Amino acid sequence: AVAPDIDLDRLLRRTSRAFYLSIRILPAPLRAPIGLAYLLARAADTISDARAIPPDRRLAHLVTLRGQISGPWSPDALEPITADILETEATSAEADLLGSVAVLLAELDLAGPADRGRIRSVVTTLTEGMEMDLSSFPTGEPGSVAALADAATLDRYTYLVAGCVGAFWTQMCAAHTPALSGWDIDSMSDTGVRFGKALQLTNVLRDVPADLRAGRCYLPLDRLGELGMAPADLLDPDSSERARPVLTEWVQVALGHYDEAQRYVLAIPGGQRRLRLAALWPVLMGLETLAILARRRRWLGAGGRARVSRRWVYSMMGRSALLCSSDSLIERWMAGLAGRVSAAL
Repeated sequence: AVAPDIDLDRLLRRTSRAFYLSIRILPAPLRAPIGLAYLLARAADTISDARAIPPDRRLAHLVTLRGQISGPWSPDALEPITADILETEATSAEADLLGSVAVLLAELDLAGPADRGRIRSVVTTLTEGMEMDLSSFPTGEPGSVAALADAATLDRYTYLVAGCVGAFWTQMCAAHTPALSGWDIDSMSDTGVRFGKALQLTNVLRDVPADLRAGRCYLPLDRLGELGMAPADLLDPDSSERARPVLTEWVQVALGHYDEAQRYVLAIPGGQRRLRLAALWPVLMGLETLAILARRRRWLGAGGRARVSRRWVYSMMGRSALLCSSDSLIERWMAGLAGRVSAAL
């Protein structure tokens, strides 16, 4: 049970848009441990993204928080982190979350040993991805753009910051859902990793313009070099068509990951409606986001992120609630969205 002095649902609602929907629809035994893992990771991400603080100090805070999550933890170790972040332009939601970290860690102590171990493991891996981010893009100065070296580096990054969540999700669901007793956990964890990579790669491609303005390029340096381009060239929206082969290549990689994500959704028994919806919604939103992005000819422009509308989300949720038990209808829906992405390329 969740401690009475913390409202996980309120914190989740304030700190997440899409992921909150999946957590909220999960079967009751899974909501608290998966929500707790998300909030601890989100607190670490808030530290990592506090750009008013020098990267080396953010890294030190991140390492400290990781040690606190691994345990044992101390309020005295958390206080300097919170104070430092709150001196920046932290949002009220971020302040609320950081002020709740001690209570979250107390809640982690109360979790069962198996769940506690899984939560610590996945959050540790996620913080390693954040550490990679800070090390790869140490300055973040506009006009000075650093890039990841190659495809293997980007693939490793997507594993650390999202793919690992797919394995964690699989292990948690299997541990708390008797209907999944027939799952091959190792195989489904590998599929879950691909699922997570699909979602993260979608975020990477969607956020290219904003990341470039912050001095970060996740598109591999070696591939840009093959096109005769440097990362800073992508700051010019007129380079969109010239750089489009890179977008096309990585959208296709993402679609390959989504094929595995679709397999993951269909491996969940149709009778497990909540569990299936929690996995289905991110796939549908991710594919629709890719379709919006793929249709944009000036995809490097700063005219707003490719994102699905609230109206589309509510419509999708209503339709999926009716169809989610049918493998054939769900498969057709997902395949149709993937086909729209491919056609737009």
